Formats: sequence, C-alpha cells, structure tokens
Amino acid sequence: MRLLQYNKDGKFSLTKDFISGEIPEYAILSHTWGADTEEVTYRDLIDGTGKDKIGYNKIRSCGDQARRDGLHYFWVDTCCIDKSNAVELQEAINSMFRWYRNAVKCYVFLSDVPRPTVDGEDRCNQLPWESAFRTSRWFTRGWTLQELIAPTLVEFFSKDRELLGDKKSLERHIGEITRIPSKALRGGPLAEFSVTERMSWAETRQTTREEDMAYSLLGIFDVYMPLIYGEGRENAVGRLREAVDRKEKGMPFSFD
Repeated sequence: MRLLQYNKDGKFSLTKDFISGEIPEYAILSHTWGADTEEVTYRDLIDGTGKDKIGYNKIRSCGDQARRDGLHYFWVDTCCIDKSNAVELQEAINSMFRWYRNAVKCYVFLSDVPRPTVDGEDRCNQLPWESAFRTSRWFTRGWTLQELIAPTLVEFFSKDRELLGDKKSLERHIGEITRIPSKALRGGPLAEFSVTERMSWAETRQTTREEDMAYSLLGIFDVYMPLIYGEGRENAVGRLREAVDRKEKGMPFSFD
C-alpha cells in the first residue's frame, strides 16, 4: 500500500509501497471522480505535474484535515495507485475494502453539497444542505458503498470543506437514503446479512466501467477474484456470484 505524506517543505509526496505489517496510521479519502483530465494521477505526482488540476485541491484538503487530526499519512485512490500496472491495480481493488476498514478516519468529500447556512439568530438552518445531502451523487456510485460501510469513522464534508457530521450523527439520514441497516453501518459482521440483502444495497448504484459493478462488491462479500475488463457486467457479476457461492459452501478459494 502506497501512501501520501507531507514533507518538511509543506508539500506532499508518495511514500514507498508498504507491506502489510508496516503500514502506519493513515486517513483515507472517499469522493466521486470528475473527468479524467480533472483528477491527479500517480504519474502526475511522479512527474511533478497536476497542481493545476481541479482534483489537486481535494488531495491537499484531505492531507490538511489529516494533519489537523494528528495523522501524518493519507491515501487517495486517484494518485496512490499506478493504474497502468495491471498487477498493482488488481491487488489494489482486491484490497480496497480492507484499506478503507483499516483507516483511522475516512473523509467523504461531497462536491455537490453546500455549506450549512446560519439564520439571523445564529441558529443552523440545515434544510439546504440536508436536501442536497440526500440527493448527493456520492450515494449513487458503486465504489462508495464499501467506502461507507468499511471504515469505523466516516466524516462528511461539504464542497467548502466544512464538516457536516459523521456516520454516527448522520446515521438516520444515511439509513433512509441507502436502506442499509444500522447494524451494517455500525460495523456489524456483514456475513450476518444474506447475499440477496447485500446485493440489494448496490441495486441503484452505478459505475463508469460496467465490470466495476461486480468488482466494487468484492469486499462486501469478502471474496477475491481476478479483474477482466472487457468481460462485461453480466460475466463479472456471474463470476462474483460463483466466488460468493464457493465461500458460502466453505469451498477452497480459487483465483482462476
């Protein structure tokens, strides 16, 4: 797992690729992607480019919040994975749920939710942001399902980087939006929920690449499988169901 860290000059850079036993405490970002030209990639950081991209502000804000929380390391999916390396990409996707689960904090950046407003008597008027929160694109994406469920502590920030609340304080809203039971949101064992119920949590979600609709659920079912982009959604979901069925029957893991 490769992380980001701030240097003494106030700039951040990529760390070495840590092995499991030596990974330091870190924060992790959850967000929705913009166009490819907006997001900062692994190659941008290696080449020292990307500072003019819109996505650079998300990375910097994540790092700033991590520092305020006393964390020296943070992880952002756009730039911490070398997606040109097929082996690394496959390992990352199969490890993603665990990486989010092991994070000290997960920061959710909601680019379409405005800051809370205050009325003339300094009482928080929550209606504007609550309405936008309930319809946020973040709740419609496939990958953000595991990013909601896996971490213990999830904090939600508006597009102006203001804290709206966390998974606990916003649990009622989140439950009404996602139909995910409180027990699952609070970190209860996912194996206690049926395969059909867990599948239903993703029914209204979408992914840019159709195969990712299956790959984004690997951690939800605690299974592993190779990535075959180009196989189509139906085949990918079929292989996922086969892997889940093997696990349910206690059959040996296969990475075929």
